[in-house]
Amino acid sequence: MTLLEARPDVPPSHPPALPPLENGDRLTRAEFERRYHAMPHLKKAELIQGRVYMPSPVSLRGHSRPHFDVISWLGQYRMATPGVLGGDNGSIRLQDENMPQPDAFLMILPECGGRARVSADDYLEGGPELVIEVAASSVSYDLHDKLEVYRAAGVPEYLVWRVLDETLDWRVLRAGRYEPLAPGADGVLRSEVFPGLWLDAAALAAGDLAQVAQVLQQGVATAAHGEFVARLRETRSGGGER
Repeated sequence: MTLLEARPDVPPSHPPALPPLENGDRLTRAEFERRYHAMPHLKKAELIQGRVYMPSPVSLRGHSRPHFDVISWLGQYRMATPGVLGGDNGSIRLQDENMPQPDAFLMILPECGGRARVSADDYLEGGPELVIEVAASSVSYDLHDKLEVYRAAGVPEYLVWRVLDETLDWRVLRAGRYEPLAPGADGVLRSEVFPGLWLDAAALAAGDLAQVAQVLQQGVATAAHGEFVARLRETRSGGGER
């Protein structure tokens, strides 16, 4: 007879291991976070409308290279725009049933009047101003379930690059609904939230990063971008919005 058989009232010396995350699990955000933290080897998992999504390994052309190119574009804008912050694959706490991990995001710093906050344990809470996802095609959940989550969270702009379709969908939140951001007569997409954040979508899809950089530099050279930077600086020096 073992000690535990002799003393059934004595609890085990170690708590039972947490069940691993499984694709399709239905969990609260708190339970999702507990299990995710217990799996440090896991690189990406998301909670969307209470359901766990664990993407398959990604290919070079279908995700990895486009992802890198988007980050390169955002990074150049951040370098020219003090007061904004970018992120790559960072988990975001939204509503109780949602913790997405977008491919990229761009936000205004909280002390400069941004809408999102950084928690004491270093997670983003609330939707940033721009979220970007790199999707395979129009059937991806990025354009369905996650779009609805970002809409409900009030994310002002949402960009999805459908790599296989060779299409970029940039949406702007207006009156509670996402509407397409129309390009200018020159075909360039211009953010409504981040002045100067210009994108030649055709060049990005073609991998012509020199053209992407040239168009972005034209954007950050505008008076509107300069005024935006000055406004961010003024808000920060005045104590910001908290």
